[in-house]
Amino acid sequence: MTDKARNTAASPASGPSTETLLPLAESLLKRAMAAGADAAEVILGEARSLEVSVREGALEDVERSEGRSAGLRVFIGKRMAGTSFSDLTDEGASLAVERAIAMARVAPEDPYCGLVEPDQLARTIPHIDLYENMDWDAGALEAEALEMEAAGRAVDGVAMIASSGASLSASAAVMVTSTGFTGAKLGSMASRGIAAIAKSGELMERDYDQHSMRQRAALRSAEELGRSAGERAVARLGAEKMKSGKMPVVFDERVATSFLGALLGAISGPSIARGTSFLRDKNGAQIFAEGIDIVEDPLKPWGHGSRAFDGEGVATRPRAIIEDGVLTGWLLNAASARQLGLPLTGHASADPGGPPGVSVSNLHLAPGERSRAELIADAGNGLLVTEMFGASLNSNTGDWSVGVAGHRIENGKITGAISESTVAGNMLDIFARLQPGSDLEFSGRINAPSVLVDALSVGGR
Repeated sequence: MTDKARNTAASPASGPSTETLLPLAESLLKRAMAAGADAAEVILGEARSLEVSVREGALEDVERSEGRSAGLRVFIGKRMAGTSFSDLTDEGASLAVERAIAMARVAPEDPYCGLVEPDQLARTIPHIDLYENMDWDAGALEAEALEMEAAGRAVDGVAMIASSGASLSASAAVMVTSTGFTGAKLGSMASRGIAAIAKSGELMERDYDQHSMRQRAALRSAEELGRSAGERAVARLGAEKMKSGKMPVVFDERVATSFLGALLGAISGPSIARGTSFLRDKNGAQIFAEGIDIVEDPLKPWGHGSRAFDGEGVATRPRAIIEDGVLTGWLLNAASARQLGLPLTGHASADPGGPPGVSVSNLHLAPGERSRAELIADAGNGLLVTEMFGASLNSNTGDWSVGVAGHRIENGKITGAISESTVAGNMLDIFARLQPGSDLEFSGRINAPSVLVDALSVGGR
């Protein structure tokens, strides 16, 4: 529903509830087993959101959404099929079960499919604080968005604010399986975001800032976000192509998480099982410098990706993915663990109605001792990257290239803006030389401080 009227009523204070979802999930599971499934899994979700945007000092849009969805997987022998749907009426549930069973009967056999064995399921599920009961007040969100917009417009050189908005969301989910697992999760999120456009003569540049946290009080202030977006946009005016060559490159913390993403893709169980990873023979090997740690903490209170169990009902636990530079193992779901003959690691990601993927919970690159400014000073003459786009990674070789924008570094200081340039290298070399800064902030599911990598190939003019 979209409501553009200014006098909007606040949504009810109560949010989604796992208690109302659980009976529905159990009923759907019983239907599937009675219809002929040898095993089955049901995931039910409920979500609510409220988003407010402003433009030029006035309310632009208010969007509210509420809904429920379901995912059903059924197994007949080694044949699997699934369906996702939103019609949770008796008729809708019956139709979903009928379709899933019919598809499973004709699906090809998969020797690695199947639910997690009962003795591998989480039996004691710790509570993790992830939900804050929020005041669903559109007027308060409008005030935040207006404050951000005003702060951005106040920055000298900003011509206009492209967008400014604030939102709240809450979600509940339950998972039940015929092997005896029952799990539930409840979470909330508050967000603010703004995009500013700076202008000087005929030159125009755009940049943004945004922040999301599970607790509203933990958000960066609207004034800070607006000012930051405006200053970032102004700093990009007059951007030129970087002079080509090999040089040190500092990656701002906004983009440094890309290296963690490349690592995670290369150590996911499905990639290893297919043999399509540049790290396929590096388990237990030193791939980062000594002293580098990359840590996962799925039980972190208020963490963006926190979860007590994975997408297949396996208990999660804190662990070091990289410990003192050494790769400690793969990230597995049940199918890849069976294929590789390895124990489960608690890294399955749920895909309601579909086969699970692989994901981490809360992952971060441990910070170093040098500040971002010190990394830039140590770079001497090089490049600071603040935005990346169009990345290309060869999963077999690790060869990587990406379009970038940012700033030149001259004599250890940030100087003119650059754009329309590229950075390239090999991920194995990048991992080995990566040096983390001290500016780590936990503002997402995957977090990293700014990092310095020496001698990367830069293309521009």
